[in-house]
Amino acid sequence: MYAIVKTGGKQYRVEEGDTLLVERLRADEGATVQLEPLLLAGDSTVFDRAGLGKAKVSARVVGHERGDKIRVFKFKPKRGYKRTKGHRQELTRLEITELSSGGSAPGTPREQEDGT
Repeated sequence: MYAIVKTGGKQYRVEEGDTLLVERLRADEGATVQLEPLLLAGDSTVFDRAGLGKAKVSARVVGHERGDKIRVFKFKPKRGYKRTKGHRQELTRLEITELSSGGSAPGTPREQEDGT
C-alpha cells in the first residue's frame, strides 16, 4: 500500500517505513504528525473526498536538518557590479509509521452478503 501526501506545497509518494525530507515543520523530534493524503492505493484505490476523510497517514519526526548551500550570484558586465548570497533550506526528516484507509477492509463478510 502506498499514498500520495501533500506537505509544504509539494506532493510525495510514501509507503510505510519510508523516510523523506520535507520543508520545515513546527514539531519537536519524536513527535507524531498527520499528513494530508491525496490518494491512497493498495487493494483498492481511494481518492474521493469521503474516503480520504477517513484515511490516515502518520509520520514520526526523526530530526531537523539544513539542506545544501545554494550560491546566488548577480553580475552586470562592464559596471563592476557583483553580489554573492548564500541560502540553506530548513528541512525536517520524517519516517512514515502508519497508512490506513480508515474503513473496513474489502471482502468483509457483510460486503460479500450484499454482493457489493
